[in-house]
Amino acid sequence: MLNRLFFGVLIYYASAFAAAHAQLPDFTEMVKTNGDAVVNISTTQKSTDPQADGDQQPIPQDVPPEMEELFRRFFQGPGRGYTPRETNSLGSGFIISRDGYLLTNHHVVNNASEIVVKLKDRRELIAKLIGSDESTDVALLKVDAKDLPVVEIGAPEQLQVGEWVLAIGTPFGFDQSVTAGIVSAKGRSLPDGNYVPFIQTDVAINPGNSGGPLFNMQGKVVGINSQIYSRSGGYMGLSFAIPIDVAMNVVEQIKSKGKVSRGWLGVQIQDVNRQLAESFGMDRPHGALVAKVVPGGPAEKAGLQIGDIIVEFNGHVIETSGELPPRVGVTPIDEKAKVKIIRHGEQQDISVKIGLLPAQNTAALSNAPTAAETQINRLGIVVADLTSEQRQQAQVEKNGVLVQKVNKGIALDAGIQPGDIILRIQNTVIRDSADFNGVITKLPAEKSIAVLVQRNGNPVFLAFKIDK
Repeated sequence: MLNRLFFGVLIYYASAFAAAHAQLPDFTEMVKTNGDAVVNISTTQKSTDPQADGDQQPIPQDVPPEMEELFRRFFQGPGRGYTPRETNSLGSGFIISRDGYLLTNHHVVNNASEIVVKLKDRRELIAKLIGSDESTDVALLKVDAKDLPVVEIGAPEQLQVGEWVLAIGTPFGFDQSVTAGIVSAKGRSLPDGNYVPFIQTDVAINPGNSGGPLFNMQGKVVGINSQIYSRSGGYMGLSFAIPIDVAMNVVEQIKSKGKVSRGWLGVQIQDVNRQLAESFGMDRPHGALVAKVVPGGPAEKAGLQIGDIIVEFNGHVIETSGELPPRVGVTPIDEKAKVKIIRHGEQQDISVKIGLLPAQNTAALSNAPTAAETQINRLGIVVADLTSEQRQQAQVEKNGVLVQKVNKGIALDAGIQPGDIILRIQNTVIRDSADFNGVITKLPAEKSIAVLVQRNGNPVFLAFKIDK
């Protein structure tokens, strides 16, 4: 009886395992079909820095001058410190045309003096860099060859969260390796990728996989593996791929114009949290909150204002601020875009003529120096009028008061800091400390209040609620 029960349980679990195994995807045919079009990319960068080699021992300070040459010969190697040195990096790529165009990451080939493409059949070809785009981390290469195997381009917008995907590449310089997983998120915004709505997966991606293709279950490329989230430098479960439609837009621009141009709205934006949503009369947090309108930019010409919340762009719903830049970036220059906003709790439609994204201004601003204090107020902060020098340093032409001190209380809890410049409260522009004190005495209690501050040259909305 026990034996029959044991074998019955064993048969049950064996059947369950077989059924589960039968439901798992089989990638073998996909790899056979596409593997030949995936390549290894090695680059060479020349360096004249004698200290650039981590294995090279520096010359100790107590070595006499007449002994320096002997030290170099025995401890640094022949000619080290005098002749250019070559460094190598490895990555992956894939062929998109039979006449030799292929894609990889910008960071794989950046500053390379030589690019070598190694095919699966062991051929090694010298590649020419046709063009690259640092903002999207996409590079277009060309090798002198014909009748090459190619991948088929897919549609990332049809990719579903939870769908199986496959990566082929050369991690750590190993010959072609295959890893699989699922899409864990779409439209992911990363700090250094404002114009890329990344595809997030749990596919194992390691150094050397960069630039390789991400395939859907139909064997079509939907992304370029670009980044990982890691505290150790190795795979930890989060990988990010550039959607292939973003990459192909870069390819088309490089081929036709020799450079990449992006659409520009002329605003600085941020996410809407629960308190900000309440202060702007919204039923829930969503959209991109306009914290700054660039003077003379497309948004200002169209009538967009600070405090507007962009909830739709050209028919695409904007749930978070990170979704807007990629949409604007791929919009053709001088095309009119339909923008749906929330202003004072009501929806409006605005038409904006998209401009050309200018070169970024990377100049950093220090906190403004202090001025004469005014009294502590309902918010528990000390503010002062700005001097002309402070305005010039902070690039604030008019309006605003300087926060000098923040005591414990609602302002500190909201994130207001010394050195912030308060530009407006709710819909009221703050011209000076008299304006500021007059406005805050009239603020209602137990209601979320939005305050616009400028910090290190960047505007940001914060929200607080005054107790009874």
